[in-house]
Amino acid sequence: MTYTHRHLLGIEPLHPTEITTVLDLAEDYVALNRSGDKHSDVLRGLTQINMFFENSTRTQASFELAGKRLGADVMNMAMQTSSVKKGETLIDTALTLNAMHPDLLVVRHPQSGAVDLLAQKVNCAVLNAGDGKHEHPTQALLDALTIRRKKGRLHRLTVAICGDIAHSRVARSNLILLGKMENRVRLIGPPTLMPSGVAEFGCEVYDDMREGLRDADVVMMLRLQKERMDGAFIPSEREYYHRYGLDAEKLAYAKPEAIVMHPGPMNRGVEIDGTIADDINRSVIQEQVEMGVAVRMAAMDLLARNLRAARAGQA
Repeated sequence: MTYTHRHLLGIEPLHPTEITTVLDLAEDYVALNRSGDKHSDVLRGLTQINMFFENSTRTQASFELAGKRLGADVMNMAMQTSSVKKGETLIDTALTLNAMHPDLLVVRHPQSGAVDLLAQKVNCAVLNAGDGKHEHPTQALLDALTIRRKKGRLHRLTVAICGDIAHSRVARSNLILLGKMENRVRLIGPPTLMPSGVAEFGCEVYDDMREGLRDADVVMMLRLQKERMDGAFIPSEREYYHRYGLDAEKLAYAKPEAIVMHPGPMNRGVEIDGTIADDINRSVIQEQVEMGVAVRMAAMDLLARNLRAARAGQA
């Protein structure tokens, strides 16, 4: 299996064959997670520390469950009550953790690039669970696995990513991954929620939802990242839903078999109509949650293999 990296900090450094390696291994973990005995021992003897400087429900629970099912010793650090609140720098925190000899470090941080900085200071494998507006690689990988399982392939599809593009690390990681796998990507949203230089991303940009969704195979909705906004980016949530919220009328412009995705948490009636979110024939939102555990198990398995090989080479 081809995966050469010491860390998983973003999709950008990954070769398409490495993306495929993660997804293929994740398929094995989907089967394991659906079996009677959901446990493996591939991380037995290893310590996993989860450091979430931002609140998280799905991602943190998913990483914790993934580690425990693989047999790791898992510790969740309460960063809201940690020494960081007392003024300790991120580098000092990294050095303190490094002295505890962890093997896998899962980090979410509100500042772009913080996880990469931390990875330079520790001797273990680091997984980026989301850093600022930069990347969220395991989200893009679980989305890719969901698409591949539902569509039977992960290339030459038309994927519409809709909503708050400017503040979304999910959009960025998906844009990179889907581009590497030769898909046609459309970004849809108001101009105020598009990043500067968006035309250089190698995608199509629409501010008209219906035009952007026309004949799409996949419709990926995004949450409004209100916590990252420092100004009036939209007139009102009601107006936003009218123009960019996914409902049956707008979805009808996509292909009849198009699937609907959302990374969660959802704001029903703002980004997506509740009936669409719950439509078992179109929505794959619950499958995304299931695929998240399997993808994170696969990523930690591959990083642990590389970690052990590197340590064996140093012995």
